[in-house]
Amino acid sequence: MENEDKVLEALKSAGKPLRPGDIAKMTGVESKEVSKIIKYLKDAGTVCSPKRCYYAPAD
Repeated sequence: MENEDKVLEALKSAGKPLRPGDIAKMTGVESKEVSKIIKYLKDAGTVCSPKRCYYAPAD
């Protein structure tokens, strides 16, 4: 899914944890879609949540 790549790329390039709304602005992907993608990536272990409502690539 190309939006997954966009979301992951945005998280990696930011260099800091981001909120879904910030990711949506950066990628042009709808906020609801970003939240779904983050949940999927989190379940896959690709993304972690260092603090509530913020997300970063898992190391």
